[in-house]
Amino acid sequence: MAENTDWTRKTAAELADALAAGETTSVEITQAHLDRIAAVDGAVHAFLHVDAEGALAQAAESDARRAAGTLLSGLDGVPIAVKDVLATDGLPTTCGSKILEGWIPPYDATVVRRLKEAGLPILGKTNMDEFAMGSSTEHSAYGATHNPWDLDRIPGGSGGGSAAAVAAFEAPLALGTDTGGSIRQPGAVTGTVGHKPTYGGVSRYGLVALANSLDQVGPVTRTVLDSALLHEIIGGHDPKDSTSIDQPLPALVEAARQGATGDLTGLKVGVITELSGDGWQPGVMARFQESVDLLVKAGAEVVEVSCPTFVHALATYYLILPAEASSNLAKFDAMRYGLRVWPHEGASAEEVMRASRDAGFGDEVKRRIILGTYALSSGYYDAYYGQAQKVRTLISRDFEAAFEKVDVLVSPTAPTTAFKLGEKLDDPIAMYLNDLATIPANLAGVPGISVPSGLADEDGLPAGFQVLAPALADDRCYRVAAALESALHAQWGGPLVPKEIA
Repeated sequence: MAENTDWTRKTAAELADALAAGETTSVEITQAHLDRIAAVDGAVHAFLHVDAEGALAQAAESDARRAAGTLLSGLDGVPIAVKDVLATDGLPTTCGSKILEGWIPPYDATVVRRLKEAGLPILGKTNMDEFAMGSSTEHSAYGATHNPWDLDRIPGGSGGGSAAAVAAFEAPLALGTDTGGSIRQPGAVTGTVGHKPTYGGVSRYGLVALANSLDQVGPVTRTVLDSALLHEIIGGHDPKDSTSIDQPLPALVEAARQGATGDLTGLKVGVITELSGDGWQPGVMARFQESVDLLVKAGAEVVEVSCPTFVHALATYYLILPAEASSNLAKFDAMRYGLRVWPHEGASAEEVMRASRDAGFGDEVKRRIILGTYALSSGYYDAYYGQAQKVRTLISRDFEAAFEKVDVLVSPTAPTTAFKLGEKLDDPIAMYLNDLATIPANLAGVPGISVPSGLADEDGLPAGFQVLAPALADDRCYRVAAALESALHAQWGGPLVPKEIA
């Protein structure tokens, strides 16, 4: 075995290669990441629950399989972290909320089951905005997560815990969920890679739903290849999910490897004109333009594409999401599971429900429940929710028209780099604007990936580059993202790495 190797600094693909070469064991790799969590997570707070005993037991099983020549997958033995919105048999699943504090599901989400069937040890559950409502992971009932690049700044949301864990080298891989950008936007501000698959391309069974028509599980990694490797494990049809697409995944790993050669000859790239201009941080836009120039050098043809209805995407999203969320969260009624508060002796069921929901839900969740209930109420349904669904159709048509002209669309992933913790907590609208560029993909169900594009001049913090493709063409995202990543790493001499956490 190799001596003095910091396994936490290796990519998942490198760890898999080291395991295959007999240079290390899954137990050694898993223990290294558990040690890293113990050393830095007090400052980062990426995890809500760490399962050291379970992870090491799974790692030992992986090593036994390797010795017997019965590996389950190419990533067998590589550890992973899981966002706390996914059901995990025997491990707490709180969704970052007090109302589910201590709840332990009796089953695994399909994606978690697939991780186990592929032999990936699960390190633990990562922090998140309560019920995935937020853009900063400041709305967790268990305290905010901190950005490894600057501990005074947000790691993005709602999946900031998964992104921060990967960025801080606490895990080589993580699972996130993306309802309006909650994989891609944290990826942008933490310098990690985040992919939102085509809607229905990855099972949602066992995902505690925020908005059924928008939610999608996806990979959080440090490289495009790692993302493709993980995506191929968790993706594919699931009969337990009625929205799951019954057809094979495209060859994602092959697309990533092809893209890494740096040849995009014949590819047509569309720059979305509506996702730039006033309010976009100059340093973010400078890194974006440099990335576009690199795609041209790789042989791609770049044109400007207008998607006029994208300017209405934010308003559309913040009617559809709260409406679906208010319906989904109605089940947390203190009657069957979760927090139960007795306001007084002899309280009625309604009084218990009211007291429990008041104590169990945070301000942002309450805000969206109220907004969604209003949008669905008698006399307002057609004016608000109904109209929003019509605009959603127009946004999908804009995507269809754009993809008749180009193979992929590109934009900055987020308008700014990470802002300071607390800076936007009192201004929900300013917070919502962080998802401006990512929301259209969720409304239309198309895939999107964010890759680091460099550090903004103003603050030295990471910016993200987003690639969007037609539904079921996730492989195009991986090809373009890998080509850009390869070109940027050649410039930088390797990936972006935050300074060591004190």
